[in-house]
Amino acid sequence: MSISTTLQDCLSRKGSQYDIVHHAHTHSTSETAQVAHVPGDRLAKTVLLADERGYVAAVLPSTFRLDMSELRDTTGRDLELVREAELSALFQDCEIGAVPPVGMAYGMQTYLDESLAMQPDIYFEAGDHEDLIHMRTEQFLNLMDKAERGSFAHRWST
Repeated sequence: MSISTTLQDCLSRKGSQYDIVHHAHTHSTSETAQVAHVPGDRLAKTVLLADERGYVAAVLPSTFRLDMSELRDTTGRDLELVREAELSALFQDCEIGAVPPVGMAYGMQTYLDESLAMQPDIYFEAGDHEDLIHMRTEQFLNLMDKAERGSFAHRWST
């Protein structure tokens, strides 16, 4: 596959400057970070949720877990995780589990965890399990300018 068409259009419309990092096929964000030699705090993952009003994307570092109660406080919505079976219909130009963070380009409200704004650069899935987009944080925040920002994730405890 490679970069999803929707993501490519979004990057182009925003005039984003980025690099593509190709890596061996992976099955999880932690594996991707390891194989691509990317710090997990800089690898953004997208978690999809829904309620009766529709779908929502939450974007957070791969080393963090989503705090559902804090996300509910941030959004004012009673959101539940979306089942993997629904993902292919929502992100037709992406492989399951390789969803880029630009939920707004797919017509859904997107929330960005503030912790990503503290990183010097960001990596994220390009739509497949073998390519990452890499960009400076200022470019990423420009790309995500329609996302609402909040604090709704915490580092995984070991």
